Amino acid sequence: MAQNQPQWGAWEHWGDQKNGTYRNPIIPSDYSDLDCIRVGETYYAISSTFQFSPGMIILESKDLVNWKICGHAVSDLTQISDELSWQKMNRYGKGIWAGSLRHHNNRFYLYFGTPDEGYFMTSAAKAEGPWEPLTPLLKQPGWDDCSVIWDEQGKGYFIGTHFADGYKTYLFNMSADGKSIDRQSAILVNAGSGREASKLLKVKDWYYLIFSEHKPDKGRYVMAKRSRTITGPYAEEKQLALTSQEAMEPNQGGIIPGKDGKWYFLTHHGTGDWSGRIVSLLPVTWINDWPIIGTVLGDSIGTMTWEGKIPSANAGGYSLARSDEFNTPVIAQQWEWNYQPRSEKYSLRERKGWLRLEAFKPLKNNELLTAGNTLTQRCFRTRSNEVIVKLDITRMANGQRSGLCHFSQQQAAIGIAQEGSTRWIEYRKNGTVIKGDTLTGSSIWLRSVWGLDGKSTFSYSMDGKKYTSLGEPYTLAWGYYRGDRIGLYSFNNEAEKGSVDIDYFHYTIEK
Repeated sequence: MAQNQPQWGAWEHWGDQKNGTYRNPIIPSDYSDLDCIRVGETYYAISSTFQFSPGMIILESKDLVNWKICGHAVSDLTQISDELSWQKMNRYGKGIWAGSLRHHNNRFYLYFGTPDEGYFMTSAAKAEGPWEPLTPLLKQPGWDDCSVIWDEQGKGYFIGTHFADGYKTYLFNMSADGKSIDRQSAILVNAGSGREASKLLKVKDWYYLIFSEHKPDKGRYVMAKRSRTITGPYAEEKQLALTSQEAMEPNQGGIIPGKDGKWYFLTHHGTGDWSGRIVSLLPVTWINDWPIIGTVLGDSIGTMTWEGKIPSANAGGYSLARSDEFNTPVIAQQWEWNYQPRSEKYSLRERKGWLRLEAFKPLKNNELLTAGNTLTQRCFRTRSNEVIVKLDITRMANGQRSGLCHFSQQQAAIGIAQEGSTRWIEYRKNGTVIKGDTLTGSSIWLRSVWGLDGKSTFSYSMDGKKYTSLGEPYTLAWGYYRGDRIGLYSFNNEAEKGSVDIDYFHYTIEK
């Protein structure tokens, strides 16, 4: 409690401090619903992606503090439902929720749930893929937060929570190949009080069911049950950490053994804000065979920890990509489309070194959240963030709107509008549009700048040097269980006509 505890969101320092220590958060960006494993000398983590495509992002690290994007497990969201396609766009706040990542018999296995469609799995020889097409495990709405485990004999077990029926958590027998579960084998192992975020873990002779619990008077915190056998009974129960409401309730992640012989909890902070549900690394102390999370108070419970020693000196030079020169033939890993994209309407090949976004009609005229092929990535919460994009607008057409946006459930953007042969700069905030200068040139630079307070200022430039602000500062927002995203959009209210070419996307931060 005597640590240098920052006010939430006002941290001056985060992540690797370059002196063998780290400061939380280690990732001040929206990587929610984490699970984490260690395979040999490498750590892997997964994070939910909701309606964004490709789905279920996979991260890789050598030291649990410095991470890079390894890939995604779900290339086509329509394997789950057509509601996740650009034609329907009907899964805001839904889609791919929390999952479970495991490594078994030299293969990676990934499981996740969607609240409307049920449970799915896939597997791959390597974390970066290719991942197999999805296999449905349970086609029923109302389930979330699954986990799996194989015992020493190779018998598989699957656990999932039926949130639609009082948050009842069941253990099922699972086939050895991990591709099916036996509904008739269900054993009730937990229920009540918003209990979810389940993880199955075996350490020494104990099986642990790690989960989070929510009570209106206490908030959300981490709990555990344990049993000598995988099927229970899980009679013993213990709270592992305080709510830590001042730290936005760290509560869901993976408990993993570090290469330094110690244990750690890679967790998101469960109370979201405009930066999403960001990531911290907490120590785990085993006391009486219970994994106490964070700074131990007395000898029985933990609380939020803001700093620590990096578990390994080998960071591997890992970092999370942001900027893009668009000089590769495929979309870079940091990008995710808002819903499954219309593949023939974008290209990195038609003009080498540029991203071309072809415009087509949104599902509702002039509404960004119903416009297909909006390309997005996560925002960071640091002292200084600047995004600059350069656009060639010569191929734009009547009715087209293109530009740089921020969005969650709310949205704002700076972009170019064209009616007839006339183009102008515009500022958009939800349903409000402010018209700016008429444009006559072929190129324009768009910029968004924000800091720890999450207030973005949009501006534009005709030469890439002198910028002019447009519109009021926009407060980045939380919505649909997601933090703010920054994105590139191009749609046409009138017809499938016109395009915009993007030369680069430069995202710089001050750490």
